[in-house]
Amino acid sequence: MRVGSFLIAAALVASSAACRPSPQSETPVQSDDRPQPSVAQNTPLLIAKQGSFFVGGRKIHSDTLSSFSGRSPVGTVTVDQMYVHYQIPVDAVGVPIVLVHGCCLTGKTWETTPDGRMGWDEYFLRQRHAVYVVDQAARGRSAVDISAVNAVKMGQAERDRLPPLFFVSQEEQWLRFRFGPEYGTTFPGQQFPTDAIDEFWKQTVPDWIESLPSPNPTVRALSELAQRLNGAVIVSHSQSGLYPFSAAALSTEGIAGIVAIEPAACPEADSDLTPYVKIPSMVVWGDYVAQSPLWGPRFNGCQAFVAAVKKAGGQSENASLTAHGFAGNSHMLMQDLNSLDIAQWLLTWIDRHVKSATRLE
Repeated sequence: MRVGSFLIAAALVASSAACRPSPQSETPVQSDDRPQPSVAQNTPLLIAKQGSFFVGGRKIHSDTLSSFSGRSPVGTVTVDQMYVHYQIPVDAVGVPIVLVHGCCLTGKTWETTPDGRMGWDEYFLRQRHAVYVVDQAARGRSAVDISAVNAVKMGQAERDRLPPLFFVSQEEQWLRFRFGPEYGTTFPGQQFPTDAIDEFWKQTVPDWIESLPSPNPTVRALSELAQRLNGAVIVSHSQSGLYPFSAAALSTEGIAGIVAIEPAACPEADSDLTPYVKIPSMVVWGDYVAQSPLWGPRFNGCQAFVAAVKKAGGQSENASLTAHGFAGNSHMLMQDLNSLDIAQWLLTWIDRHVKSATRLE
């Protein structure tokens, strides 16, 4: 692609919610440990290039593409591709950042917060990093293979051939995302903007992950994207937390660093650590993790993995935000009230541990 004319997009005037200061932790920290975000939210945003493309995908031929009489059920379609939206700032520096959402969500995770504040996609862009936001395969703007569903509906397959599909309820998300100990009740000092919870609920979409082949097509697509960018930091979240590590197991080429935010799992500590020793990585956790029967064991598993990588000579950290002066963070910490403080803290880590790489041109 050739760089076209610069796009100059005027940023929206920040709302009163956007101007609300982030609650500060009572834990004292050094300024070089937790740098403050530096950005003017209502200044023009200078973008050199933006666009979108797909990575991966495979063609399938099926005779159950449609159960609607007005459409032919027979033909060829492409499935398992991953949608990527990108923006490259004027005078970009550093390494591109790829943002990968988690369960039952889409790339919206990284955009404007539920209460109208700046999302990480814009913040990293304003800090002169190229940003690539993806929709996992079979999610959002990435196609779903519906042929198996139609096959059952059209009587060509038994009901037990229906692919597993789930929609996570608001009650379950409240607990899993650690907004509070029970639905409708928040943890003391909770940073998630629960006054805008209805806007967050609208982000939830059906999750087709259990219907996808193994390894998940998103993993191979991330590997291909990193190579295409000739170097990128992959930032994953929750369900996708393991994906950049799995992509590195396929090939370390192009993966300049990994930030896994509250991953559903880390690689096993006794697995082949060769790929992970070559790539700086950090696993990040919010608050209230130890009290959670779901997240506590996952934290411990990642702690064992990080210890094994360090013992093998690699650079890896298992970082609890509370140990770095942040308090009250939920599982959706990229949308919490102090999200930009955390974003800047992550960028500081990236600047210290990840070398700059060339970008997609």
